[in-house]
Amino acid sequence: MKATSQVESLEHGIFRQDLKKVPYSSALVLAYQSLGVVYGDLSTSPLYVYKTTFSGKLSLHEDDEEIYGVLSFIFWTVTLVALFKYILIVITANDNGEGGTFALYSLLCRHAKLSILPNQQDMDEKLCAYGIEGSAETWQSSFMVSFFEKHPKFCKGLLIFVLLGTSMAVGDGVFTPAISVLSAVSGVKIKFTGLHENYIVIISCVILVGLFSLQHHGTQKVAFIFAPIVTAWLLCIGSIGIYNIIKWNPCIYQALSPVYMVKFLRSTGIEGWVSLGGVVLSITGVEAMFADLGHFSAMSIKIAFTFLVYPCLVLAYLGEAAFLSRHHEDIQRSFYKAIPEPIFWPVFIVATLAAVIGSQAVISATFSIVSQCSALNYFPPVKIIHTSSTIHGQIYIPEVNWMLMSICLAVTIGLRDTNMIGHAYGLAVSSVMFVTTCLTAMVMIIVWKQNIATMVMFLVFFGSVELLYLSSALYKIPEGGWIPLVLSVIFMAIMYIWNYGTLKKYQFDVENKVSMNRILSLGPSLGMVRVPGIGLVYTNLVTGVPAVFGHFVTNLPAFHQVVLFICVKSVQVPYVCEKERFLISRVGPKEYSMFRCIIRYGYKDVLHENYDFENKLVYEIIQFVEREDQDDMEALNSPPLNLTYIDHHEEKIVRSIQDFHVGVSGKENLEGSLKEESLLILKARESGVAHILGHSYAQAKKSSSILRKFAINVVYTFLSKNFREHDVALSLPHTSLLEVGMIYYV
Repeated sequence: MKATSQVESLEHGIFRQDLKKVPYSSALVLAYQSLGVVYGDLSTSPLYVYKTTFSGKLSLHEDDEEIYGVLSFIFWTVTLVALFKYILIVITANDNGEGGTFALYSLLCRHAKLSILPNQQDMDEKLCAYGIEGSAETWQSSFMVSFFEKHPKFCKGLLIFVLLGTSMAVGDGVFTPAISVLSAVSGVKIKFTGLHENYIVIISCVILVGLFSLQHHGTQKVAFIFAPIVTAWLLCIGSIGIYNIIKWNPCIYQALSPVYMVKFLRSTGIEGWVSLGGVVLSITGVEAMFADLGHFSAMSIKIAFTFLVYPCLVLAYLGEAAFLSRHHEDIQRSFYKAIPEPIFWPVFIVATLAAVIGSQAVISATFSIVSQCSALNYFPPVKIIHTSSTIHGQIYIPEVNWMLMSICLAVTIGLRDTNMIGHAYGLAVSSVMFVTTCLTAMVMIIVWKQNIATMVMFLVFFGSVELLYLSSALYKIPEGGWIPLVLSVIFMAIMYIWNYGTLKKYQFDVENKVSMNRILSLGPSLGMVRVPGIGLVYTNLVTGVPAVFGHFVTNLPAFHQVVLFICVKSVQVPYVCEKERFLISRVGPKEYSMFRCIIRYGYKDVLHENYDFENKLVYEIIQFVEREDQDDMEALNSPPLNLTYIDHHEEKIVRSIQDFHVGVSGKENLEGSLKEESLLILKARESGVAHILGHSYAQAKKSSSILRKFAINVVYTFLSKNFREHDVALSLPHTSLLEVGMIYYV
């Protein structure tokens, strides 16, 4: 029963911080499951780290100082960044159990009043997931909040900084499948030395096409095999590492001393610094570990990494370094050369499967990122499909999937070399980690109310480490590092222009909304014939009457008996529970029969595809009408209204009043139980529901600059026409949909 209730909670978007309080037995189960979803990318890093690090002019000498230095850098990078920074610090800076760049930004926006959504209300702060109450304000947090309030340009700069990190995170979804699959498949050349490189690329492309083609099935159907494969992979590389240490160099543990890092940089100079762009690949996947936090609990992530992933990775890197210390000539194929001959093919198969699983995890994380961006108005509406009936976060976005596949194939075919792909990958990884460090430092001051000394130590220590890797990766821009820069610029431009155009349209709506004085002057009939039925007018406004309704009043002679202004909006929390989703209010006097309904979704919520929206809306309106005249004490003492409707399985439409059952204090008579206005609403529902949607076209004003005209008239218009329309995104029935065309001059 507990498992069932937990599933139901996830289905309805109950907040994920509840998962933090799971017992230890459940945490162990979640830790095991997280291996297949979270750690696939991180665990496959040994396939290409040493190969990419020594791909430049860095040469090996007889004293093995370079190998010891690189191993020391890898060990301390995994320990400091992955273990100390992410597992101990960053993972606790989550937004109601959700991780990732946008989750950190949303957390900051709530506490620092950096509203990234245009139609926010004070009522939104009363959501139980909002949670800005905490310790008392410090002078540091007050100063930072007031600084952003007084300098809006810095708010915009912070937004661009976050978009950069998000764009680089999406780049991970391109480079991870390419480098992981290509590195795994290239191991076959160890046994077939005469195999041409073209065949390696073709096999890799076939696997990649198969990987992306299976995305629409979701991870649920194959999830039960993911964790065992990654577990087997980690145990394999850990065991092989122990074997190589014992056989080739038992003294390799001496390289764990940080002294070897200093010796390495001193002896190799600029070439050693440049090679650090390969070392950073040892922590690929740590950002995905944070972004996928919502699927599990922080405790389960910590258990899996600390007790299995971290030890196995350290042993794998130690073992490969021990092998390299005796086989300098095998530096470009050291991973597969270090595998004992009898178990080569089993390890090769497990490596290929682990590479596919690691790619799957990053692709799923990319879907989640794009879904968040779309909910927060930073990406055009996309088709979001739930691939699991039990796990809320498992989604599939067709447009993004095929876009990723096309770019991934282009990178694989165009570069054909894991070293060049590694250069591009290193830049994307180091950029995202630096953005996360900066945002976490801000969370320390604004949210955690830490003193500035703690924040400065965190920022300087981890920021300097990541800037060292970032500078090394930037040096390799001509050797493949330009690819993530181009992709991030394109993706940033799309997100920024879409958000800019959406905000401008909202400002136009606010400036041109119909005044209540005009509505009141029209009288209860609104100056026209009121016909039976309910009219749902969709708008982005949370106050006032939208311009589309004024357009309707001016041009059409009739309107519906009951008018509802519907605002479907996102709020700055991951999830909104069902009981807090609807906000109902009345527009004008009672005789006008006009209402406003604000429907709130979190940025991780997804509109239900088969949601019985019309009946739910009528139910909420009647509940509001029945309790409207009661004060708080009367509402508390009055008997609960038990209003339900019959759920027709073949067709979820209430066609008559008889479909509703009402019981108040034992009464079962419908007419005697409800107010007259409620009965009128039910009769109007029986007559039908019409959906009125503004089909707006944005155009830049003639006085606008050339850059603004290009952004609005070309880019924004192109995105509006080629992505999902709002009626499709809201799943509105086309048989009762009426679109009102308007041109917005912004």
